[in-house]
Amino acid sequence: MDRPLLPLRSALVFLLAALSSVAAGGLSWLAGEGAARGVLAGFAVTGLATAFFDRLITPGADEACGKAHNHG
Repeated sequence: MDRPLLPLRSALVFLLAALSSVAAGGLSWLAGEGAARGVLAGFAVTGLATAFFDRLITPGADEACGKAHNHG
């Protein structure tokens, strides 16, 4: 198989969401909320972070910047 399973952008979005969820869950657990609430906080952050990083890392960002300068 010559092509990757996921495009680089999707892999980066999922990686950043996973790192965010682990951080949120760990911080929640360290704050004394317990393991169950830490896991729930991690799951909640996963959904929010996926949408956030998907919008943050936009495809074709170079084209949008070029169009803004042409309308000047």
